[in-house]
Amino acid sequence: MWPMIIISVLFMFYAGIIIFYNRSWKAMPLFQPAKTTPKKEIKFSIIIPARNEEKNIGLLLNSLLIQNYPKEFFEIIVVDDHSTDHTAQVVKNFSDVNCISLKDDQINSYKKKAIETGIAAAQNEWIVCTDADCVAPINWLMTYSSFIKMHQPSFIAAPVKLVSSLEADYSKLNILQIFQSLDFITLQGITGASVFKKVHNMCNGANLAYRREAFYEVGGFKGIDDIASGDDMLLMHKIWKKYPDGVHYLKSKEAIVETLSADSWKSFFNQRIRWASKAKYYEDKKIFSVLLLVYLFNISFLFLFIMALFSIQYLYFLFTLWILKTIIEYPFISNVSRFFNKQNVLKYFFFFQPLHIFYTILAGFLASFGKYEWKGRRVR
Repeated sequence: MWPMIIISVLFMFYAGIIIFYNRSWKAMPLFQPAKTTPKKEIKFSIIIPARNEEKNIGLLLNSLLIQNYPKEFFEIIVVDDHSTDHTAQVVKNFSDVNCISLKDDQINSYKKKAIETGIAAAQNEWIVCTDADCVAPINWLMTYSSFIKMHQPSFIAAPVKLVSSLEADYSKLNILQIFQSLDFITLQGITGASVFKKVHNMCNGANLAYRREAFYEVGGFKGIDDIASGDDMLLMHKIWKKYPDGVHYLKSKEAIVETLSADSWKSFFNQRIRWASKAKYYEDKKIFSVLLLVYLFNISFLFLFIMALFSIQYLYFLFTLWILKTIIEYPFISNVSRFFNKQNVLKYFFFFQPLHIFYTILAGFLASFGKYEWKGRRVR
């Protein structure tokens, strides 16, 4: 009986958090960029760390070069991170793109070093970061510019959407692609809601921006430069500590960057383990508390499954909790999915709950005690 009471209390706290995220997401207004281009615009330096992305980076660079934004107000800097394919050669075919080769070796955070190298070469006041396997919408920089002029931020987290080669036909999406879409929608919704309400800091390195001066004011990546992940959220927290009112979320469909989903379960787990690995370095106790609650709540399903082998009442409780979890989460996922135009995957939501619980438990455990592979490297 006591285990069920404890798990019920965990569920009530969990439900409260999800309801809060849902209300916060709905309360956050959509941002519409200015329709006209003023004579004086914000100047951007777009930093792109790249490793073995010869198949993708050309699409990204093309999307940047056709931006609905004056070309004299932005520069593109690609930092090649020891690619073993033809990434650098592809980039050098674009005459308007600055390609820098990373020289440092034997470090644990190559991506941070690549971004740091790009910022050192940057000429403009605002740094915009994205990944080499992304594509930016045509009004991306214009939307950032309008938002900066209106809110005067120091750091901006912006939306990211997963896509695949089969995105246009949902009937052909495989289990991995559907599962990633549902998981990523949830993460994006939590990101937007938490930043908007200033309860804790979250962002995705595929789409964020910050003042170059702010980066140097907080010492850049100093203090977190030996951590493989965290070029986004850990830096965000450093800037938040100096500018607590200067961190914003840009909720605009004009700013949604598209990124490729993982093409295998191994790649997916390595990516999520890399993301989760930075949790133990969070100085923000609020986000750590939320992550701990979520992890304990998911662990309770494993406990109930084991106990159900010995008592039927635990099986009934397990199934009831599964249904209640879905009921609480569905309105939130539904609201966020409409923003990203992902409603067609919602019909799978209930059935993917067990897989999501298993992945959350496994990724959290491996992130704390194991190593993972990223871009062909084994890191801790």
